[in-house]
Amino acid sequence: LFCWTIQSFLHSAEKKPPLLPRLFSHARGMRKKLIAGNWKMFKKIGEAQSLIKEIAQGAGDLGGVELLVCPPYTALNAASEARKGTQIKVGAQDLHWEEQGAFTGKISWDMIRDTGAEYVIIGHSEQRSYFHETDDTVNKKTKTALKGGLVPVICVGETLAERDGNRTMDVVSTQTKKAFEGITKEDATKCVIAYEPVWAIGTGRNATPEQAQEVHAGIRALIQSLYDASVAEGMRILYGGSMKPDNAKSLLTQKDIDGGLIGGASLKADSFLAIARAGL
Repeated sequence: LFCWTIQSFLHSAEKKPPLLPRLFSHARGMRKKLIAGNWKMFKKIGEAQSLIKEIAQGAGDLGGVELLVCPPYTALNAASEARKGTQIKVGAQDLHWEEQGAFTGKISWDMIRDTGAEYVIIGHSEQRSYFHETDDTVNKKTKTALKGGLVPVICVGETLAERDGNRTMDVVSTQTKKAFEGITKEDATKCVIAYEPVWAIGTGRNATPEQAQEVHAGIRALIQSLYDASVAEGMRILYGGSMKPDNAKSLLTQKDIDGGLIGGASLKADSFLAIARAGL
């Protein structure tokens, strides 16, 4: 169990009285669930088109949730074409903070927009772990995405060592505050946060719905302290810790979990749609 309560987290991080009673006094129905598929380095162009068609065919009853797929860069344009006439939105998996330049292997916001994509994942745990992503680069990328009219899905979360060291709220608070540094209230309302407990991804250890809810509540309370209640209450906070059809319902019924950032289960239409239905 967490050694920090939400109240002690807020007191130590912000030196302000607990904000949760006010936060939880508002209905969460204003936040439409977002089920986002991060396809990582899977799906070639034809495969991406086929999967989107399968998802679209089975999504007729899912008007109550928002569906997002984030294919590899090479399939962004094809995915945007394939989703036309459907409720599915398309996003990229990363971007560079510069608009153009000698940055081999990178992609800019306007290149992403040119494909028809509307969202972009920023600060994913794999980017942080393997490709030297930092809190500073996450902040710069978030500002660039907003400037370019993309919706940033900002990822935060602790590692197994940080979790075992009872540093969950310290880590998540630091990452979140840095991500929103210098971002106006108006722009903050356009952002999505995804909480990724890295320790619960592929380790055999799972976060309970209650553990996930506690961190989500802490993030929402922190956003309220950075901005105000209206921003916090409207912001969608997704869960990214191995959400699957068999655990989606128990997670998505938590009051502060507003959807999922789905990995492996998003690569098949039936499992992706099953998770989405759990959000209705």
